[in-house]
Order: sequence, then structure tokens, then C-alpha cells
Amino acid sequence: MSRLNYLGNNIKKYREAKGLTQIALAVRLELSYEYICRVERGQKCMSLRKLFELADILEVDFCKLMDFK
Repeated sequence: MSRLNYLGNNIKKYREAKGLTQIALAVRLELSYEYICRVERGQKCMSLRKLFELADILEVDFCKLMDFK
């Protein structure tokens, strides 16, 4: 599995744990729903700035998002 797939899986896991839909997350990040879908599938990568913002929204440590184990 690629690092982008691991990242996408982590984002999905923490998003769902927070009770957010992909649409709600997209709105909060000011991104499209389609973009969030592709990120979670490992097809797109986010900027570092957006990843920091994402970690804050999900209330998760940035390092946990980047845990590729």
C-alpha cells in the first residue's frame, strides 16, 4: 500500500471517529467533496498547510495522520 493510501485511510478513520461526512469536512477545509474522496482513496495529495488544518479540525495529532504503519 502506498503512503497516500495510508494517509487516506487515516484521514477517513479520524473523520469518521469525529462524526464528519466527507461533505462536511470538505466545507470546513474549503475544498470540494470530490477532492476529499480522492484524498481518502489515495489518488490525490493535500498540501502541508491543508494537512495541518485537517489535523486541527479532526482534533488529532499531526503525527497520527502521518502514521504509515
